[in-house]
Amino acid sequence: MDSKHLSIHYDLPDTDAAKGPVKVGWTISGKQPRVLFDPPERLRMVELNKDHAKSASRCPAVINMESRYFVVKSPYDFNLGFKRGKDDKPELVNLNGSKSPIRASKLGQVFHMTPEREWRYKDRPTVQLSMPYTFFADEPVFITQLDAFLFYRKVPLPGTIFGGRFPINNWPRGLMWAFEWHDIKKPLVVNRGDPLFYVSFEATQPERPIQLIEAEETPEFKEYVEAISGAVNYVDKTFSMFKAAERIRPEKLLVPKKK
Repeated sequence: MDSKHLSIHYDLPDTDAAKGPVKVGWTISGKQPRVLFDPPERLRMVELNKDHAKSASRCPAVINMESRYFVVKSPYDFNLGFKRGKDDKPELVNLNGSKSPIRASKLGQVFHMTPEREWRYKDRPTVQLSMPYTFFADEPVFITQLDAFLFYRKVPLPGTIFGGRFPINNWPRGLMWAFEWHDIKKPLVVNRGDPLFYVSFEATQPERPIQLIEAEETPEFKEYVEAISGAVNYVDKTFSMFKAAERIRPEKLLVPKKK
């Protein structure tokens, strides 16, 4: 099968559970201070004109679309530049210098430049920001990660972000914020609390609403994520491994976090 046209189909039993909301678990993993990271929240456009019957903020199609996006915010303030260092090696520069809220040693732990040979275009560097969010489900659900396209920035980003789509029922993995730097003469500036990206979810029955649930990282969840997390380093088409991952998947992964 041509991987460029790969499609995956699932059938769900006609049960009451399949007719209720789609339950999507989320968790924040890793060693970074948890208080830095806000819970993902449903997109809500505030201070909108709802007085006029024909206002876009009252349009059912607009409301339905916006209700299906969830916002992940930036945990950091950053102001980065690009330069060529020793031996023409591409490097990130912290333009805030000593005034940066993030220590230089910590910045290098969360941001990194991908190897130049892996860039899609030779003149457009790719920068990645590690994010500790993992989303997963106990029924067939695809996640789509995309730019926060409804957020207005007074100073536009000097490039675009990579989106992505994959199934979270058998391939739960931590998300990255990947940025393709088109204009390297301009800085990459994002403020803490700004929407960094959106996520949306697709189940087999698109009319069902999505319910996000903060989940426990159970031993079964950790073992399963560890079993699949390193596969990307060994194969170049991880979609081909979804069926193999499904065979070793525990029956239940989503356990709501105890408050």
